[in-house]
Amino acid sequence: MVVAPPAVTLQALVAEVRALADPARAEGAARFFRVGPGQYGEGDRFLGLTVPQVRRLARSHRTLPFHDVVALLRSEWHEERLLAILLLVDAHDGADAELRRRILDVYLSPDTRVDNWDLVDASAARIVGPHVSSDDVSLLDRLASAPSLWHRRIAMIATLHHIRLGEMRPALHIAERLLDDGHDLIHKAVGWMLRETWHRDAAAAEGFMRRHYARLPRTTLRYAIERFPEPRRRRWLTGDLA
Repeated sequence: MVVAPPAVTLQALVAEVRALADPARAEGAARFFRVGPGQYGEGDRFLGLTVPQVRRLARSHRTLPFHDVVALLRSEWHEERLLAILLLVDAHDGADAELRRRILDVYLSPDTRVDNWDLVDASAARIVGPHVSSDDVSLLDRLASAPSLWHRRIAMIATLHHIRLGEMRPALHIAERLLDDGHDLIHKAVGWMLRETWHRDAAAAEGFMRRHYARLPRTTLRYAIERFPEPRRRRWLTGDLA
């Protein structure tokens, strides 16, 4: 007789997470993720788990009920929210259309906390990307124009889904929408996606950068051309776009 594994409870999972807390590492993470007054991560709290520890917990708790994953995504602790994100990504990959829509709605809900760049980067392409076709990027347009910094970053990072499929138009469209955004984390996201586009279609990426060179934030340009041969990278930084 096959015995089913015991049901995972939120209480038990949280206890496992808290048992791995490391105050010294938490202090370093708080500095790294800029949690001070006026910084992008203001008010976020850390337990001090490593990402590999969180990933191991996610792999071993895939049967956590959906409502508990949602509760975890509202946690005050950053690592618990990362755990929830990883569980949602895993569930979304194997879900039917109805569950995928529920996951998307939770992910973008204002009362859940996908509210730092690592949380966005671990999930946007796999949760939001599949809901957007190359012919209809209206969802990404709404996110790109949102007041929320994190929704704007989601809009850009979600296009990695399309880039990996060889579809560059969504990435270039959203990149153009965000070129005048004032936040450094958006500059970096746009540059990253331009670099990913360049890996697969150098002509498309370079054409975009030539057309918009005067508008490219310096950080965006540096990220986008990071993998250029060094002499050519230096020329592009000076405006020589050969």
